[in-house]
Amino acid sequence: MTERDRVEELMRWQDSGAVWTVVSRTPERVTIALLRCDGGEEVDRFTSADPEVLRFVGDRTDSTEAGSR
Repeated sequence: MTERDRVEELMRWQDSGAVWTVVSRTPERVTIALLRCDGGEEVDRFTSADPEVLRFVGDRTDSTEAGSR
């Protein structure tokens, strides 16, 4: 099974006008909720320890904050 590219997924999500938000964070992993652009209903959630995801998210709490691209 191929690992999903979560950074690409987060970038596509925010580029389409939807929002992702950090639900929980530790130094080793982050849990992110994917929210609809029309009211914020949660449609998916994932936890990742991938260093690329951690770097992409940084200290942001959601995709509306300026950050890495």
